Amino acid sequence: MSPFRIVTNFERFPSEWSTPGGYSGTSEYCPSLECFLEKANQTDIFLINGDLDLIFGLVRASFLGRLRRKSTRPRLVAVDVVLRRPLTLKAHVTAAVKKLLFKRVDHFINYFRESEGYARHFGITPERSSATPFKANLRHRYEPNLDKEGEYILCFGRSLRDYDTFFDAVGQLPYPAAIPYPDFKALRSHSARFTRPLDRLPRNVRLLDDDGSQDRLIQIIEDARLVVIPILASSILGGNSVSLNAMLLNKCVIVTEGPGISDMLTHDQVVMVPPENAGSLADAIRRVWEDDALRRRIAAAGYAHALSLGGEPELFQRILDLTMAWYCRRSG
Repeated sequence: MSPFRIVTNFERFPSEWSTPGGYSGTSEYCPSLECFLEKANQTDIFLINGDLDLIFGLVRASFLGRLRRKSTRPRLVAVDVVLRRPLTLKAHVTAAVKKLLFKRVDHFINYFRESEGYARHFGITPERSSATPFKANLRHRYEPNLDKEGEYILCFGRSLRDYDTFFDAVGQLPYPAAIPYPDFKALRSHSARFTRPLDRLPRNVRLLDDDGSQDRLIQIIEDARLVVIPILASSILGGNSVSLNAMLLNKCVIVTEGPGISDMLTHDQVVMVPPENAGSLADAIRRVWEDDALRRRIAAAGYAHALSLGGEPELFQRILDLTMAWYCRRSG
């Protein structure tokens, strides 16, 4: 069997690779659309990590006949496409256009299995998709202090974060809580909900300095007793990278049910709560704050799971396995 050729925008992707199914090949990194087009004639698969502009640029090029490779075009596989539920008329029109363009994407690899929202709004059905767990971004970069208990309830992150429900929940409780000092521009761009002025936060919530560095992120998480990740009900994509980082640092995580969470994690690894329900979130926080054995048991199970997923090399191998399994099924 001839080696396969992949061109990708994944940095550090293995230049030579093989899969347990017996497939092998090479890959080359490309940073731009023009680079991809230049490589098209020698390429079997374009593997695109999350860049919608690049994906749609390649789709347009395929419409214009610029992606010829012998008698066919390279197959287009899109990984970790981040999409939002359309909530306005303009967003519905944009979603309809994206749905049309996505018809020219051959396969999608998602970090979630629960794809009803993606299928309904964008035509990305389970039949056109594969799913794999993500990884903790801190894996292989830091050895966690597994014995550090922490002192506050931490809420952090940006994508579709529901800080309002977190404030409503911890405002009912006597325990110390904290958030990194908010970057409101970034929160808006990630469709988070944070409507309270900083001078009207619950009295038990303190603001933490955050310079955006990895070292500071680790310190903020390690100083937490438990981590809360509230997601808005409108989410059709609950990426769990923040959850996995907290789990890798041996923290008990409370997170909103939804894609990427309910379908990829279990109730012994994290505590799941319904979206936008301050009462349920407050009850969950109270339960794990006061029950040391429960909190530590969930933290230990979460840590073991995050550890088992490996880091970037292991994720790349899972993506390769899924890509080649799909490619060879499609080719008969």
